[in-house]
Amino acid sequence: MKVLGLLGSPRRYGNSFKGLMMALKAAERFGAETEWLHLYELDVKPCLGCASEDVKACRYPCVIKDDMKIIYDKVLEADGIIFATPVYWYSPSAVMKNVIDRLTALENMIHIDGKSWMDGKVVGFVATGNDSGAMFAVAQMMSILNSMGAVIPPWSMAYINGPGDALELKNFVLDALNVGRSVVMMIKAMRGEKVEKWYDPDLLEWYEREVKPWLIRVVKEEEEKAEKPWKSSTS
Repeated sequence: MKVLGLLGSPRRYGNSFKGLMMALKAAERFGAETEWLHLYELDVKPCLGCASEDVKACRYPCVIKDDMKIIYDKVLEADGIIFATPVYWYSPSAVMKNVIDRLTALENMIHIDGKSWMDGKVVGFVATGNDSGAMFAVAQMMSILNSMGAVIPPWSMAYINGPGDALELKNFVLDALNVGRSVVMMIKAMRGEKVEKWYDPDLLEWYEREVKPWLIRVVKEEEEKAEKPWKSSTS
């Protein structure tokens, strides 16, 4: 069982990163093999909208030659995908939106071989912002992915609508952990396993004992080596 994380934030130490890492750690705890991609380190160009010219022109592999091919192949290998993004004006980040738009090449295979290649991919969502708008971003991603054929399990979103360190926001922490858990539980349910409960309120003790100390170290390392052009004076 494979779960792929997609980070649509420029910061590998911010709240979106922290939420994604929590979700992936929980996915591992419940039986998944995980990996993640930092979208800002990849070249993902905007969609050309080929389907508007010819519905069968939009297909895998996409006509655009860029790093989206890496993402396509990881998505096709994965049973579950967790999308993590900061909120940019009530929406996911531009690079995350580019990736979701470009996934149309997999969805549109329904016109080529009779099936969306996103069918049955189980998805979860993390959205973080210093102001309102997270639910708009989550709702946008959810509606698009569901329209592509992806499966949305219960408790599959975690979000922040304000300032604060994600590591200390207990409600967010618990929700993020359960995003990873619910994605795994849905994959198992689709394979015929019985799920007794979809949300586990008892994950905080494990988080405090194992996940938080590890994540504090990772975040510190990432922040120390990060370039921060917004701190440079332009005056």
